Amino acid sequence: MNTLPAVWSWLTTAANWSGENGIGHRLEQHLVLTFACLAISALIALPIALTLGHLGRGGALAVNLANVGRAVPTFAVLVLLLLTPIGRHEQWPTVIALVLFAIPPLLTNAYVGMREVDQDVVRAARGMGMTGAQLVWRVEAPLAFPLVLTGVRIAAVQLVATATLAALVGGGGLGRIITAGFNLASTPQVVAGAVVVAVFALLMEAAFELAQRFAPVWVRGRTR
Repeated sequence: MNTLPAVWSWLTTAANWSGENGIGHRLEQHLVLTFACLAISALIALPIALTLGHLGRGGALAVNLANVGRAVPTFAVLVLLLLTPIGRHEQWPTVIALVLFAIPPLLTNAYVGMREVDQDVVRAARGMGMTGAQLVWRVEAPLAFPLVLTGVRIAAVQLVATATLAALVGGGGLGRIITAGFNLASTPQVVAGAVVVAVFALLMEAAFELAQRFAPVWVRGRTR
């Protein structure tokens, strides 16, 4: 019962928010890592998903392979990468593990969104003489965008939670607060770090929810 007051005291202590090991700096590192991995994942997954969704071939196999990869714990991937030459670089094992973790929701949602585009609309666009590229970017991708955005939201929230693993290999981020708490045998600090990560994930979810709520109708129409 004394833990909660101790956690509140730790969170409201100004010294814990400033400096290199403070919450502010660790939050900045966590944010950079999250969005960097999200951007890399999107650059890999979305072109594949949009292309396969447009062609209507190979997508199911790609989605299934990506989802099989989700069965492998990110921590296990991180440990395996540390045993390779990549492990000599401090950030790359974490980045690669997180990118692999974020690809499945991006790939799955974008592919499903492309395949669920009304085929009557697609045929009408072809009848108007649109090329394949025009069809993708002017018709299919805009109509699939709500599900694409949902995949981005899911990946972003998952990355916020999973990026805490960076601390296990000497990386930055909010996970360093938790590992430091374990090293100091400080339960309030461990719980406080977990609370900060949870709040950050909820804020990320809320930000995407607000973006969808105030987006144009064609964006939010199929995200519910």
